[in-house]
Amino acid sequence: MLPRVGRPPTLDDLDLDDLESVRLLLRGDSVVDWHSLAFHDEAAVDRFLRLCELDPASDAEMNRLEAVRADAVDYLTRVYHLPLPDEVAEDVAARDLFLMASRSGPHQQAACVVLKVMHIIYHLAGRQALLRLSVSDDAIFREIELKVVRVVEDLRAAGCAVAEFEWSRKPRDSQITKLLAKVSTLAANIYDKLRFRLIVPTHEDLVPTLATLTRQLIPFNYVVPGESVNQLIDLDDVVTRRPRLASIAGPAQGDGVAPPANEFSGPEYRIINFVADLPLRLERLVPNLELGPDDSHVVFVLTEFQVADKATALSNESGPQSHEAYKARQHERVRARLLRESDDPE
Repeated sequence: MLPRVGRPPTLDDLDLDDLESVRLLLRGDSVVDWHSLAFHDEAAVDRFLRLCELDPASDAEMNRLEAVRADAVDYLTRVYHLPLPDEVAEDVAARDLFLMASRSGPHQQAACVVLKVMHIIYHLAGRQALLRLSVSDDAIFREIELKVVRVVEDLRAAGCAVAEFEWSRKPRDSQITKLLAKVSTLAANIYDKLRFRLIVPTHEDLVPTLATLTRQLIPFNYVVPGESVNQLIDLDDVVTRRPRLASIAGPAQGDGVAPPANEFSGPEYRIINFVADLPLRLERLVPNLELGPDDSHVVFVLTEFQVADKATALSNESGPQSHEAYKARQHERVRARLLRESDDPE
């Protein structure tokens, strides 16, 4: 059950958790490189758990969270011989680690370390569950589409600034062309088989919209590192121009991971583009599925998001920036590569 959609935040409503989530999304960082979290109360933790498809009101799912914590503690003590305080290893509820990792104190670092490993274990289990699942991509994509569309439509109804919203699946021919054009020809590297595009009315709507998405739909920890493109927002400038935001913002965590440049985009093409591995409850794909105590109740589905303001979107649709011009450049490269023509740089 996803968090209930409320009034979308304005820039003046954003808190440190919002700023760090948006910064990670824009920079393509990994939470494994973070040194602290920014949850301010139990309600914020529960909202995040629901984004990860963990129901705080479910004893079974909180027991699952405890099992993931126990697995993480075992890994850290067995592989790295890392001494962990009892408060972090077992004394407090696993969900309390999020607040412990958000507050300066003797156990903050240990809580962060355990949560990082828990993040990997939970994600790995969901990925393995997807591989074992005898369900078509069409069925999986349909459920993700329904999940995203419901959230976006609820946000629209609550007043979120969305001028245009559309989604698409990459056709098979386009997948073949993309792989022929890329240096890497592994199908596993296609992250945009399922894509959602949100256009907001003005440039000022971009940051609040991204913050809203991380509050209501996208767990910030499952944004895929190294796949974010940000050509529209200078977040540091946004923060420094607003004294309240400047007073709560901390230094950037992580180093930022630059994505590979897309050589086929037009010279003036501008976009915010990122990939998230969205969690999806297994029951949406296989109703009445009986799970064992160690089985994951979620799977993860790679999903691309594109966000822009209306003026930029219109500019992107004309001249060298248009999709038609993009495809022409891509097809030219594929032809040269396949036929080893003289303009092939290899």
